[in-house]
Amino acid sequence: MKKYLIVATAVFAIAGSAAALAQQRFAERSFARPSAEDLGAFTDARVAALKAGLALTSDQAKNWPAFEQAYRNLPKLRSDRRLAARSQTHGSENETSVDRLQRRADRISKYGAALEDLAKAAQPLYQSLNDAQKRRFVTLSRVLRPRHRHFAMWWHHSDGDRSVTGPH
Repeated sequence: MKKYLIVATAVFAIAGSAAALAQQRFAERSFARPSAEDLGAFTDARVAALKAGLALTSDQAKNWPAFEQAYRNLPKLRSDRRLAARSQTHGSENETSVDRLQRRADRISKYGAALEDLAKAAQPLYQSLNDAQKRRFVTLSRVLRPRHRHFAMWWHHSDGDRSVTGPH
């Protein structure tokens, strides 16, 4: 009987410390999230780096404002979504799986529209670039590079056209 009591006490102690460690790690991650101001500064830095790296001519610079606005809309969309998610209570009693599915479809539609806008704005700018600028454009434009595994898998199965959608 004593053995069972000792084993049970050890199991509860290990489980309790694992739960405490998990809670501590979760708390550390939540504090490490960048603020909206930080995210805005990162976007400003990426835009400035892209523009400086391209070294646009005066004719090319005419296409820049439309591209920059569309480029900035993507991080803004993500930031707005995060703010809305923080203020919204997920898993409420009245929310069904269909409601969650509809909310996800809305997010995907908005993101898809923003990507379309970016593609339309990027086209004239990209076509005006020389080959060296095109290489720098793809390298420097973080938003256009595949970041997720399914995008990377798509990339390997594409027809090899690396114009605007992938790294050179």
